[in-house]
Formats: sequence, structure tokens, C-alpha cells
Amino acid sequence: KTTLAKALGDSIIDDLLEDDIPSFRRIQFTPDLLPSDITGVSIFDTNTSTFEFRRGPVFAYIVLGDEINRTSPKVQSAMLEAMAEKQVTVDNVSYPLDDLFFVIATQNPLDLSGTYPLPVAQLDRFLFKIRMDFIERDAEIAVLNTRLERAARSSMEGLPAVNRGEVVEARLSLQKNVYLHPNINACLVDIARAVRAHPQVLQGMSTRSLVLMAPALQAAALLRGRDYVSDDDVQWLAPYVFCHRMALAPGSGEAVQILKEAMAPVLDKLSRTTLRP
Repeated sequence: KTTLAKALGDSIIDDLLEDDIPSFRRIQFTPDLLPSDITGVSIFDTNTSTFEFRRGPVFAYIVLGDEINRTSPKVQSAMLEAMAEKQVTVDNVSYPLDDLFFVIATQNPLDLSGTYPLPVAQLDRFLFKIRMDFIERDAEIAVLNTRLERAARSSMEGLPAVNRGEVVEARLSLQKNVYLHPNINACLVDIARAVRAHPQVLQGMSTRSLVLMAPALQAAALLRGRDYVSDDDVQWLAPYVFCHRMALAPGSGEAVQILKEAMAPVLDKLSRTTLRP
């Protein structure tokens, strides 16, 4: 997971990197971490008799929050403004983050000692929740066979890179050139309403999740070689986008199963419509 996040960061280069913003930063969340350890702190400069802001590790293109559920809710909440507004506020002064600011967080669900539950508001800021299981046998053998080779060189060496402008341009091109039919938006709303009305669901998906889902669907369609979003894209991404936003009643089944039940009639209706431009 760390390698993946670092690869994303190292794949973005910028010769005009403003104020030396690093492409990748890793934050190890621990119980004694303070909000200022993430956002930064104002330090008094005796030479100028003014306070100077020293930026924290959140000022980067790609930020990896490792074991985010091991720190206190106070520190977790320090990430909310950064993830929602792309800015941090210290001593009543707001400092903007880069437009490419992107957070990847990890948590260990198998070891619950010394952990804090993530607030719903913070979970809603994460577009995807992806469970990383053990890799396939052949892939695991390949990891062992190449460990010496990887140790002898930088794991990021030879990685193709793009500059910041190309990333921004690609994002705009995706929104412009991958068609999103209005029926897709209606489908997302109908799925959300069906989940919210389910008797085993205490809290359904927010409107924010539907807004974030749209560009994710366009990216999924492009990866699958299409210039339009289809019902298959909705079915593929919905569990990763919606399940961690669902609060279920005690004794209920799994969120993914409830979501599939709610989606089935909506997607069946959508599949009978024309979604091409």
C-alpha cells in the first residue's frame, strides 16, 4: 500500500514546484499525534518579530495516512477540512492545498486494540474503501523472486512520469470526452434512495457520495475502453464507493449484500435504456 501511494506521488513531476511542495508524504498516525503535527504550526521568528508558518506533511500531492484509526478523533478531524476544502486553518489563517491534493489512508481491521472508530463525516470524505486481500500464489512467488532486484535499486526507478499540468488536463479531458447520460445520475439517486429506505439501514449514502461517484464512473469507463458510462460501471464501482458510507442496524447482513439488493431493480431498468451519446 505504501509502495502504491509512493508510486502515484513519484509519477507526478513539476519543474515549477511551488515552494518545494513534495509529491509524496507519509504520516504515521499514533495515539500521541497532535493536529499540528499534520497541518503545521506557527513559529515566532525573533529576527522579524513575526510568526512564520511551518507547513506540516499534509502539504503534498499524495498523502499516505498510515493506520489512521490509531489516533484520536481530534487528530482525525484535522484531516476533515483538508480533505473537504483542500485547505488547512491554523491560528485563524487558511492555507490552500494544491489542487492535486489526494489522500490514501490505511487501517488494520484485524487488530482493534488501541484504535478509535472513524467518524462518519471523515469516512464520507474517502471516495473508495478497498480491501486488500492476499495476492495470488504466482504473484507472491514473483515478489519473493524479485526481492533482491528490488532491494538493489529504487522501487520507483524507471517509472513513467507526467507533470502536474498534464494531470490537470487529463482530468478536464475525462469530464469532457467521456459521456455521462442523465439517466446515470437518476440511477445513482434511485440507488441511494432505495438504500436509505431499506429496513436494515440506519444511515444511507450522502449526496456527496453521488457527486463524487460521477467522475469515478467516467474514469472506469475510460479504463474499460469506452467513451460513455454504462450500467456495468455503476455495478462495478458501487460497492467500493457506497458500502463504507452505510450504517447498518445490529444483526444486519453485510452492507454489500444489502446494496446489491437495492441496486438490482434500478440497474435492470437502466440496462434497458440507451446510454451512448
